[in-house]
Amino acid sequence: MNEKKEKRNKLDRFQYSTDQVIEKPFNWKQMARLFSYMKPYSKSLLPLAFLTVIVATAVRLIVPILIGVYTMDHAIANKDSDLLIKLVLIIAGLYFLSYLANTFRIRYMNLLGQNVIYDLRKHLFTHVQGLSHRFFDQRSAGSILVRIMNDINSLQELFTSGVINLLMDFLLLIGIFVILFALSPELTIAILIILPIMFFISTSLRKKIRRSWQTVRIKQAKLNSHLNESIQGIRVTQSFTQEKENMAFFDGVNTETYESWRDATQKNAMFRPFVEMSNAIGTAILIWFGAMLIQNPDSGVTIGVFVSFAFYLGMFWEPISRLGQVYNQLLMGMASSERIFEFLDEKPIVSEKDDAVSLTDMKGKIEFDKVEFSYDEKRKALKGVSLTMEAGQTVALVGHTGSGKTTIANLISRFYDATAGDVKIDGYNVKDLSVASVRTQISVVLQDTFIFSGTIMENIRFGRPDATDEEVIEAATAVGADSFIARLPKGFETEVEERGNILSVGERQLLSFARALLADPRILILDEATASIDTESEVKIQTALKKLLKGRTAIIIAHRLSTIRDSDNIIVLDHGQIIEQGSHDQLMKLQGQYHNLVKSQFKMLDVG
Repeated sequence: MNEKKEKRNKLDRFQYSTDQVIEKPFNWKQMARLFSYMKPYSKSLLPLAFLTVIVATAVRLIVPILIGVYTMDHAIANKDSDLLIKLVLIIAGLYFLSYLANTFRIRYMNLLGQNVIYDLRKHLFTHVQGLSHRFFDQRSAGSILVRIMNDINSLQELFTSGVINLLMDFLLLIGIFVILFALSPELTIAILIILPIMFFISTSLRKKIRRSWQTVRIKQAKLNSHLNESIQGIRVTQSFTQEKENMAFFDGVNTETYESWRDATQKNAMFRPFVEMSNAIGTAILIWFGAMLIQNPDSGVTIGVFVSFAFYLGMFWEPISRLGQVYNQLLMGMASSERIFEFLDEKPIVSEKDDAVSLTDMKGKIEFDKVEFSYDEKRKALKGVSLTMEAGQTVALVGHTGSGKTTIANLISRFYDATAGDVKIDGYNVKDLSVASVRTQISVVLQDTFIFSGTIMENIRFGRPDATDEEVIEAATAVGADSFIARLPKGFETEVEERGNILSVGERQLLSFARALLADPRILILDEATASIDTESEVKIQTALKKLLKGRTAIIIAHRLSTIRDSDNIIVLDHGQIIEQGSHDQLMKLQGQYHNLVKSQFKMLDVG
């Protein structure tokens, strides 16, 4: 029992760490925002689609009158064979015109729908790329992926058929209403008396259906997030023989997704049978009351009018049923659009001023003036830090985990903005500089480097897309990556899969060095960049860095203190504050925190 309860709690924590149900009422204002993505096509595809709808609808409204009133009451009743032949030809021509109109309607709406989906996905992806690191810290990759793929895909049917069907069905219903009342107001009122009941029931289902589709999206996000984590962490899962536990967790998430889909589709399915039942009741009323009116010569209802009524009644319930389907599409679209617009309404915490300065010729001097920062607005990661890094200096940041080293690097790169104090580059407050001009002149190399799908050449060129092949090879040679690349089957043209799994950790790190150095940055940040590299590779990198870091400001974050001995300045941090700084020799003479760290590492090496 406790095991099941714990599993339930884990699923709940997983859900609320990714997405929440967005409590917003259904409103056309938000749908209008969604439909605004059709605006670029308002002078091309949209008018053509509307024209085909009007033609097809007009044909459908004309044909029952021709069949019932003109054919039955005039041509057949009067035995006028010439009129009958003319009517047959006219009706055949109208059906052919309707076929052409519907063919082009489907073509235009498919083009329109695909273009809108393309534009919406591009807009969302572009927007997400510009959001701050905090956004990604608070959400799983799977949750973000679901919104860019699944939520937008769910809008495809709405744009390719739903919108145009909505217009077509409204036009058809209005036309049928007008014609039915013109033919016989009494019979029309008798048949349509059940409409208020239908409207009341469909309205009561609206909120339940919308929440059901919201839940489906959330469960899909959970499933996608878990799959993403499971695949990326498969080595850890297998190392600790947690396959059964992982499968049990997946089964829980998968079951929840299945149950949410079943619940949503069951609620959707409630509408169509009710429409069919209404159609049956309407038909019964037509037969009973229509027969009574035919027998009354003063009613004006003839056999032809009765036949036309039967046609129109069949046509009437068809758009009513489709409107229910379109309404369900709108509810699904509402659930998806809420989640899409939640991301689109997300503002980056690192904002750029309208008059931001573009720092094109960065020298690399960095200043922190009483800087404070907090990731969660509770615990301070930096507490009044003041420091100066001169242009061209190599500065090392040392301290225990959580002391603020990476935070300093993040503020320099402007992945975050200081909550208090000023961060300056070349005398400019970074908040006054354009984000692009800062980041294009700063390269960051992390311990856990990311290798993209593609060739070795493409991965290194990621640092500077316009670099020549010779420059890429030169950067790889400078960091000593050329030796292992030469051993690969196709050298620099060797394809590496996502995250570079065919490469060792050290080889991936060497590629990240080559990528950063190719960018020719004015400021180079190495965040535990040599932690995963063997001693032989580290010697190569240290030799290359001495040459390549000349004239650049270099910030090295390292726990392996042997890699920072030659730094111009070593800054020791503790709980977000600077407690010591100076050269290696100066700090060793102080016999303070740095001295203790060096001694403890030497003791560990001796023990090893």
